[in-house]
Amino acid sequence: MDPRLNRRQEELIALVQREGFVAVEQAASHFDVTPQTIRRDLSLLCDAGLLRRYHGGVSLPSSVENLAYTARQGLLQAEKQRIASLVAEHIPDDASLFINLDVARALMTHKGLRIITNNLNVAIMLSNNPSFEVIVAGGVVRGRDHGVTGEATIELIRQFKVDFGIVGISGIDLDGTLLDFDFQEVRVAQAIIEHSRQVYLAADHSKIGRNAMVRLGPISRVDAWFTDSAPPEPLVTVLEKSETQLHIAS
Repeated sequence: MDPRLNRRQEELIALVQREGFVAVEQAASHFDVTPQTIRRDLSLLCDAGLLRRYHGGVSLPSSVENLAYTARQGLLQAEKQRIASLVAEHIPDDASLFINLDVARALMTHKGLRIITNNLNVAIMLSNNPSFEVIVAGGVVRGRDHGVTGEATIELIRQFKVDFGIVGISGIDLDGTLLDFDFQEVRVAQAIIEHSRQVYLAADHSKIGRNAMVRLGPISRVDAWFTDSAPPEPLVTVLEKSETQLHIAS
């Protein structure tokens, strides 16, 4: 199910991602609405598989399984678009890069890009710009999102050294640890980081404090993080120590 979520419901998911568990009364107070209103929101989100019911409140579905791809695509779309546009502003024409889907749309007006991607949707989209050269990594195609992973994917990435590597992530701990649900996707992201002169992380605020099982590495491996709102102070301190730039698409 891919519900059309309103702003409060999107923020409710983000609150649960940060807190881990949220009681009905806590959510009602946070959003200044009645418990009955929050229960209706929670019922919709739980029926969609976005949250899981527990006695007195809700939590995330799992730390080992991500939300369904279609559900993820529907969350915080405006914020993701702002982040993507800001990342695109930092990519010059005639650059080489590894790229993911969210940022690809924002690059369509660029010229002369040389792009390596492990996502078939990205390859099809960007190939419509005649000035781009698009290289698709081989490997195993995931049916849910048309991402490509596996040894062949990593081996192709290792053949290049590009100007920019743009990666996403499922969770960011307050100590700066980058986390994801998919071990194979993490291996691809690690290869991208190792073979990029500059690494840009595109991740909205809902990823902060979100539980995921697979560790990608510390945020110090990222040159710049592009997000939609200021992170909490402990994470800002980590960014300063790691000399990772912070760009907020407000």
